[in-house]
Amino acid sequence: MQLVVARIGRAHGIKGEVTVEVRTDEPELRLAPGAVLTTDPASVGPLTIETGRVHSGRLLLRFEGVSDRTGAEALRNTLLIADVDPEELPEGEDEYYDHQLIDLDVVTADGTEVGRITEISHLPTQDLFIVERPDGSEVMIPFVEEIVAEIDLEEQKTVITPPPGLIDDRAEIASSREDASGHEDVSSREES
Repeated sequence: MQLVVARIGRAHGIKGEVTVEVRTDEPELRLAPGAVLTTDPASVGPLTIETGRVHSGRLLLRFEGVSDRTGAEALRNTLLIADVDPEELPEGEDEYYDHQLIDLDVVTADGTEVGRITEISHLPTQDLFIVERPDGSEVMIPFVEEIVAEIDLEEQKTVITPPPGLIDDRAEIASSREDASGHEDVSSREES
């Protein structure tokens, strides 16, 4: 099975190094010197990592056969892809590869069907499950402990405890102020 582990960015310096946008939780394993990676577009690769180092918080890689800025710049926006055994599991207990989560059924804690995970979106601050609902619409579920209560790979489902408005069409926001008749002021807001 193939996993995208990084995207090549700009050239760095004049000796063939490039910056990379890391897309794996295991860069020390997947992007180590000697690793051979396939590429997208395929015509660029395969690429073998010659050296790697961190500079100003960014990972810099140099590939065998790329020794100048021109060669490094030609690799820009190339995706680096690692071959991974489908049975291999991430090291952390609460970590998952995308392929393990795709197609899981999503239900609420009370058993209400929400949909099926069709994609994982990796954002800088958190990951999102893109969930296709039974009616064909999509909802985004933040992959955070407060919302994703359980992932059961054997049962092929994930249980969520969504806050009001996350999967509902309308969110009710209650105010602590009371109106003149003594009733609480309750208003509804459409989600955009």
